[in-house]
Amino acid sequence: MSEDAAITPSWLSPDPTSWASGGGSLLTDNSTGGLGAFPSEDSLAAGPLPLLVNPWDIVLCSSGTLIACENALVVLVIWQNPGLRAPMFLLIGSLALADLLAGLGLVLHFTCAYLLRSDSAQLLTVGLVVASFSASVFSLLAITIDRYLSLYYALTYNSERTAAFTYTMLVLLWGLSLCLGLLPVTGVNCLAEEASCSVVRPLTKNNVAVLSVSFLLLFGLMLQLYVQICKIVMRHAHQIALQHHFLAATPHYVTTRKGVSTLAIILGTFAACWMPFTVYSLVADYTYPPLYTYATLVPATYNSVINPVIYAFRNQEIQKALWLVCCGCVPAGVAHRARTPSDV
Repeated sequence: MSEDAAITPSWLSPDPTSWASGGGSLLTDNSTGGLGAFPSEDSLAAGPLPLLVNPWDIVLCSSGTLIACENALVVLVIWQNPGLRAPMFLLIGSLALADLLAGLGLVLHFTCAYLLRSDSAQLLTVGLVVASFSASVFSLLAITIDRYLSLYYALTYNSERTAAFTYTMLVLLWGLSLCLGLLPVTGVNCLAEEASCSVVRPLTKNNVAVLSVSFLLLFGLMLQLYVQICKIVMRHAHQIALQHHFLAATPHYVTTRKGVSTLAIILGTFAACWMPFTVYSLVADYTYPPLYTYATLVPATYNSVINPVIYAFRNQEIQKALWLVCCGCVPAGVAHRARTPSDV
């Protein structure tokens, strides 16, 4: 890329107005001016002022701000509370930290793109976003594995072996995520060859294909683990029912069904947020309309908004810590709420 070429601040195209087009190539002639280049007086007289900021980028930046604020609260609570050091809370903290970095990455990408207009800054922020969202998805898998182990090995779960296994998972998931995030920075990008670009610039088509296939494999593994978790929960509920001569309509059976429904909601939310973008990035390339990419990418970021609600704010111990941070007290309803099968 020549030094006098206009820098592309958008995730997708050098043309700031191409997001609204219904088709055509995403690659425009940089010599005609890119985002951040002010129009000439002749162009102003000939037509309306072009949009200097992509509205979809504003949506992504707003999502990033919400994600960062929400997950920063979770990280702060877990960090300041010494009682939240069990493997489960470490994994929830890893998820919150990954989502926090993802939110900051979206905000930084918007800021650097429209202020610095630098290829180096673009690569760094995209690398941060890739690494953070990868760590978020890996943390979700780690949480699923932890929940399965806590049920399958209920008697030996709270042991030093479990803690060591948790630390090993954390090191592996963050190490792998860092490697994935460094790929665009170390040269695996399409800045020098626009034809190799994927639906998200400057990631290459092969890079995005690897990420998408990895996601599908992780989703399949999570699905299998949640099926096993449901079987264990239902088997335990049946054993308790036999021991206490409970009927199917008893409160315990209702809460067990609620727990299974909760698992379905967790997995369904994860799939609804990420699956559209994953499938689309596999079948599409840089010639597809940018509108489709934004329409699938924005919901994927919403998964990081929902994660704290599902995994952190529903947890009784974290609820107590939040009440202590916010008002210095814990309501009686939160302090004495018993754990039920719906809390899986």
